[in-house]
Amino acid sequence: MKISMPAGIRSSIKHWIFYHNFFILAVLLLLIAAGYWFREPIFELVTVERIVTEEETIIDVTEATEPAVVSIAVESFNPLTDRKELTGLGTGFIVRENGLILTNRHVVSANREYSVITSDGTQYRVSKIDIDTFLDFAVVQIEATGLPTLTLGDSDQIRLGQTAVAIGNALGEFSNSVTRGVVSGIGRGITVGGEYMENVIQTDAAINPGNSGGPLLNLAGEVIGINTALAQGSENIGFAIPINLVKPVFDQFEKTGKISRPFLGIGYSLYSEEEAAFYEIPVGAYVTSISKKSGAAKAGVEVGDIITAINGEAVSQSNGLAKIIINYKVGDRVTLTIDRGGKTLTLKATLGESSSD
Repeated sequence: MKISMPAGIRSSIKHWIFYHNFFILAVLLLLIAAGYWFREPIFELVTVERIVTEEETIIDVTEATEPAVVSIAVESFNPLTDRKELTGLGTGFIVRENGLILTNRHVVSANREYSVITSDGTQYRVSKIDIDTFLDFAVVQIEATGLPTLTLGDSDQIRLGQTAVAIGNALGEFSNSVTRGVVSGIGRGITVGGEYMENVIQTDAAINPGNSGGPLLNLAGEVIGINTALAQGSENIGFAIPINLVKPVFDQFEKTGKISRPFLGIGYSLYSEEEAAFYEIPVGAYVTSISKKSGAAKAGVEVGDIITAINGEAVSQSNGLAKIIINYKVGDRVTLTIDRGGKTLTLKATLGESSSD
């Protein structure tokens, strides 16, 4: 038996289906429109929040570390005032409560009497200076107790693009300035004042005159480098010595009371892969000079040799001689792999001592 549905009911069902589908479609369109409408404001909100968080972190790092950053100055006669006045030369930072301070060698290399001015304005006479003959690095001592200190981080863990904070005595004034930037290069080789420096950190955090010797910090407030140079003729290109190159020397200084490091006894330039390919030579350290009676001289190393490896560890611009040799001790005997005019030689050298004495 066939049952027929009244026309009114069929019409109502059709209308219900139509409006139901229309309602669902309208809701979907509204949701899609809302997604496009709110996408940019939501993105902006997240970006602003991220910026605010990073700014707060930098402020926290500055407030926590600034008390341990000091100015280094000398007394000089001012003819205008007819008296002796303190002139700021650079920056340092305290690493031990009893007054051990790290800075650059070139800040304190002159035979003069130096003073340290802390962030609260207290002035101390420098009692002792020990310099590293290889790195642009020195340990300055003052007689004090209970000083604030900075923590030495791990420069091997830094990454390109990470935020870096530089604190220093900018322009020789006795007050610290703070600049921020990013790590823009690792394992760089530069020549400053005729002196070659290897494995340095490149940053666009402004390093102004007077900032030399100050700390380069990560966002944990740890020292990852010692600010050392500003590229001449360039803006926003500064360099810092990786703190991991300094730590073994400083550890040894605390044990013996002097800076002493293993010493091969050569002057050299490091060639990058690109430079080596251009000159058609191996990657390594091109020997430019040899110290008399040094381990290199006794081993038979010659000017013009290219040291390509030490005990099988390849020498490169990012893994230079200083970084390799610092892992050995004075008196250790090492094997040098050398390229001499296209021929590979193996020489044995005994590491001597490079001391600030």
